[in-house]
Amino acid sequence: MRTTSNPAFRNLPTGGYGNNYAGFGQPPQQAGTGYDPAPPSAANRPMTIDDVVTKTGATLAVLLVAGTITFVMELYALALPAMIIGFVLALVNIFKKKPSPALVLAYAVAEGVFLGAVSGVIGRAFANGNAIVIQAIIGTIGVFVGMLVVYKTGAVRVTPKLTKWITGAVIGVAVLMLANLVASFLTPGGLGLRDGGTIAIIFSLVCIGIAAFSFLLDFDAADEAIRAGVPAVFAWRIAFGLTVTLVWLYLEILRLLSYFNSD
Repeated sequence: MRTTSNPAFRNLPTGGYGNNYAGFGQPPQQAGTGYDPAPPSAANRPMTIDDVVTKTGATLAVLLVAGTITFVMELYALALPAMIIGFVLALVNIFKKKPSPALVLAYAVAEGVFLGAVSGVIGRAFANGNAIVIQAIIGTIGVFVGMLVVYKTGAVRVTPKLTKWITGAVIGVAVLMLANLVASFLTPGGLGLRDGGTIAIIFSLVCIGIAAFSFLLDFDAADEAIRAGVPAVFAWRIAFGLTVTLVWLYLEILRLLSYFNSD
C-alpha cells in the first residue's frame, strides 16, 4: 500500500482476506478457483466501499450535529477545551493500532464543538459573518466533491512521486505553522503567516491546495485498503482520516474568507 500524507492512515494494515471487494474506482475482481473458505464473521470480514461511506457519513453527521448545537447555543467558550480534547483524541486515534468507533466519534464531537465555536466567533466578528461561515461550508463540500470526481475519473493519477510531493508539502506547512507560532511569542504577527496580510493570504491558499490534493492520497489509501481486503473495522480509521483533512480544509477556507472581509 502506498503511503499517504495523512497520519491517520499510518496503522492501516497492508493485507487481509482477499481482493474481491470494489474500491472507489476499481471494479471487483473475479474470485479464484479452488477451495473457498467459509466467509469471515461480520466482526472481521473484508472492508467494502459501503463500510467506508457509512462510517464516514456517521462521523461527519456527529461532527455536524455537535457543531450546529455549539453554534446555535453560542457556546463559544468551549473552543479552547474542545481544541485540546480534539488534539489529544486525534493522537490517540493515530497511534492506536486497532481503530475504536467510540474514539473516532468522540473526536468528531470535539472537533464539531471546536468548529462550531470558531464559526460562531467569526459570525459575530464580521457584519456578514454568518455568510462567511456558509461560504466556507459550501467551499469545503465543493472541494471534497471536486477532488473525489478528479480521483474517480483519473484526471490526476496518484503516483509515488505525487505522494512524496504532497507528503513533503504537508510536513513543510506544519513546520512553518510551528515556526510562526514560536515567532508570535517573540514578535507581534510572528512570520506574518496568520496576520491577514498578503503573505497570510498566499499561505492560506497554499494550505487549501495541499489539503485538496491530500484528499487524493486519502481516497487512494482507502481504495488500496479495500482491494487488499483489510478488516471492515478499519473503515473507521479511513473515516477518521477523511474527517481530519476536512476539518483542516474548512478552517483554512474560513480563515481565508475572514481575511478578505476584514477592515
